[in-house]
Amino acid sequence: MNNSLTRNALKLGTIATAMAAAATLSATPASAAGAKEKCYGVALAGKNDCAAGPGTTCAGTSTKDYQGNAWKYVSKGSCENMGGSLKPRKGNAKPVAKK
Repeated sequence: MNNSLTRNALKLGTIATAMAAAATLSATPASAAGAKEKCYGVALAGKNDCAAGPGTTCAGTSTKDYQGNAWKYVSKGSCENMGGSLKPRKGNAKPVAKK
């Protein structure tokens, strides 16, 4: 009987360890998964990542599609290819992807 309790305790310990590892992975920020950069002018209204300039406070507060001072994290090196800018820009013209 004592061996049975020991085996069950080991099984529960293994399960707990696996669950803790899964929780840690799900809590890892997206930026840790790969290099990211701020890309201005590509976010839709209310879909920016943070601090979209005057009149906004943080994520989800941009008021217009492609707002030039609103940014979104994208994979490093992809911003300008999708028509965005690495610096805030004026206006809210729809981005034009490079071919």
